[in-house]
Amino acid sequence: MTDIRVQICYARPQSHDMRELDVREGATLQFAIEQSGILRDVPEIDLAACRVGVYGKLKALDTVLRDGDRVEIYRPLVADPKESRRRRAVKKEVAKSR
Repeated sequence: MTDIRVQICYARPQSHDMRELDVREGATLQFAIEQSGILRDVPEIDLAACRVGVYGKLKALDTVLRDGDRVEIYRPLVADPKESRRRRAVKKEVAKSR
């Protein structure tokens, strides 16, 4: 088997962590995340709670990676996007009526 190169990315509000590593062809997303050491170095990451993806598309942890894939670990949402849009719309309407 040959090795493939992948990136593991995790972004925080103040910084980001990006790691490149070689894994065996046929490696899963979860295996690559574990091998990168990011779970040890960033203890706030909980794969049971965080969603993951490849190039912005949500994927399951058992997804087989391809050479050059960028694995992204997403933080849980702090606010519901729909509720945030509603609040902005109400705020905009109040400002208009003044």
